[in-house]
Amino acid sequence: MFEIEGTKNPDEIVVKTATKTITFNMADSTVDAGLSVGQLVGPGEFEVGEATIRGIGVQNNQATIYDVEIGGTHIGITAGIEEGLDDLGISDILCTNSVRAVREISPKLVIAMGNVDGMVTELKLTARTEKKLKVKNADALPATMEVVVLN
Repeated sequence: MFEIEGTKNPDEIVVKTATKTITFNMADSTVDAGLSVGQLVGPGEFEVGEATIRGIGVQNNQATIYDVEIGGTHIGITAGIEEGLDDLGISDILCTNSVRAVREISPKLVIAMGNVDGMVTELKLTARTEKKLKVKNADALPATMEVVVLN
């Protein structure tokens, strides 16, 4: 089981596992997991607690999107970046503000980052608001796509 939370910064998303709190800052392509080596920056593959993080360089490696796997559930974190979606692969949960990313990846659950109103209108879905999202496993996710706004 893990949790996903938003922050006051619309470019950040926080993933909490049993042993680690991992903050993804999409504005500066950094991952802060409280590691002694400091922040993880840019593309690469990393094991952090129960999470396997794959950073994919896009925009000539000036930005990074992430595939995070925890207990068989894949979380794609793209924010507003629309490049590298094929490299990201299948995501059960997608943290984004890009309608194009949602349509290409077709996740079970969308965590809206940034401009929520425009996204839900274009997708013709409604959004529910949560403080944090608790996820047991991929099988516990909704059968049809839902949008969640974290506040």
